[in-house]
Formats: sequence, structure tokens, C-alpha cells
Amino acid sequence: MTSQTHISRDDSKPKILNLMASARALKEKGIDISMNKPKLLTYQMAQDADLIVTMGCNDQGICPGPFFKPTVDWKLDDPKGKPIEKVRGIRDEIERRVQNLIAEQTQG
Repeated sequence: MTSQTHISRDDSKPKILNLMASARALKEKGIDISMNKPKLLTYQMAQDADLIVTMGCNDQGICPGPFFKPTVDWKLDDPKGKPIEKVRGIRDEIERRVQNLIAEQTQG
């Protein structure tokens, strides 16, 4: 078994599933999210934040809110179902924007 597969059982029929492209793309950058679980943004998390960055959920109408905090929506494509090449592009764009955001915050 390689790091790109996971074996599970469903009614005694083994299935081989590819890891999500997002997890693979992040692993290439040394970020392992394989044990992470999605978390809902809570009111307290939003209140504790200085800035909230969303990644396109406002376009889909699924973002919780209003946040009552400074919010930036990066309007990124959802990587779900995209080929790994597209996911890498989204990953790299997120990395670029995070670096820019850090630079802006440290200058201001």
C-alpha cells in the first residue's frame, strides 16, 4: 500500500480509495492533514480573531456570519473533485496570499 491509497471495507468488499487531492497537495509541501477533521467556525473563534479569511464560501452562501470582524473573502475555487494539477495551483495561490497577508500585517 502506498501513501496515496487507503483500504476500507464496505459490506465485505474491499475498496481502494485515493487520498483527497488536497491532502496530497499539502503533503507535498510538508503539511500532513491526514488526521485533521473539519471544524465549524464558532462565534468564540470569530470573536478571538483579528481577521477572518474565507475562501469563497460567501459565493456559495454557506459561510456562517455575520462575523462582525474584518473579513476578507479570497474567492478561491473549491478543490473538491479537481485534478491534482488544479489543486496544486489553488494550494500555491493560498500560500502566496498568506505570505502577502503576513507581510501586510507586519508592516502595518
